[in-house]
Amino acid sequence: MEMNVALLKEICEVPGVPGFEQRIREVVLREVTPLVDEVRVDRMGNVIAVKKGSAPQPQKIMVAAHMDEIGFIVKHIDEKGFIHFHPLGGFDPKTLTAQRVIVHGKEDVIGVMGSKPIHIMTPEERKKNPEIKDYFIDLGMPREEVLKVVSVGDPISRERQLIQMGHCVNCKSIDNRVSVFILIEALRQMAAPADDVYAVFTVQEEVGIRGAMVATHGIDPDFGLGLDTTIAFDTPGAQPQEMVTELGKGVAIKIMDASAICDPRMVRFLRQTADRHQITWQNEVLTAGGTDTAGIQRMSTQGCIVGALSIPTRHIHQVIEMADTRDIRGTIDLLSAALVTLPEYDWNH
Repeated sequence: MEMNVALLKEICEVPGVPGFEQRIREVVLREVTPLVDEVRVDRMGNVIAVKKGSAPQPQKIMVAAHMDEIGFIVKHIDEKGFIHFHPLGGFDPKTLTAQRVIVHGKEDVIGVMGSKPIHIMTPEERKKNPEIKDYFIDLGMPREEVLKVVSVGDPISRERQLIQMGHCVNCKSIDNRVSVFILIEALRQMAAPADDVYAVFTVQEEVGIRGAMVATHGIDPDFGLGLDTTIAFDTPGAQPQEMVTELGKGVAIKIMDASAICDPRMVRFLRQTADRHQITWQNEVLTAGGTDTAGIQRMSTQGCIVGALSIPTRHIHQVIEMADTRDIRGTIDLLSAALVTLPEYDWNH
């Protein structure tokens, strides 16, 4: 089945840093409302879309994909109009040099990440790895003009359009807009479920899985699946044990990350479902980092049988990120199949 790259492009490009997910939420609501029986937005801003099951006493399956992207927030505007900022989520500072960003004030304003020119650095400064504090944002305007449109507390996002490169898509915010896209497309593709499916598009994951914890507490699911990107360090210089996953080798079935150890029953179920539907998959053991999976697992009142599907991604948490369309397609297929067949699995073994 052909993939809707135009929708993926829109979802990836729209801004929505942690705590400021309004624009991406509007896109999600537009897309999911015709696909489900109920949709609501909780007080924190999570979108909770419910597809009702046909079973007399349906259980609850929660699937979470976070809407927010890593970004920044304005913390100071100096006497020359340069913006000093605080990161929202984790960044590798060296990837920020001379990159364009968008400051979302009274209107959207393009800015450039600036730092001390290499020509006037001391030998010691040249050897030092850059830090976030070494950067400022240049809007190309004097302070009085900046203050007309920008205020302390305004969000800042990366400026990058989605392009296709070979089998891959390349854009800012593949993490985790690709999972937002996958969850929408799985709802569109899946057959009628027996259990109630709660498709949750969460907020503020990049600053501590905050939205997923709130949503889980309200839903109290029996089963949970996290959807997120994961590291594909399959590039020059990587040792086999460092790769975590590889692009084009299929959807990654999470075994563990630093925040959650997936239920072995869910891992087996996902593997068997993938094999039955001839979907290519690979294992994921991630020793650092976490996803909404942890929030689902910890915030259900009686515990929750959880697992996660991950999309291998190169250049993650940098200015651009890249995923393979074959892995994306496989994740849609596995998720839509799993949500329908999950009630048939013997969870007692």
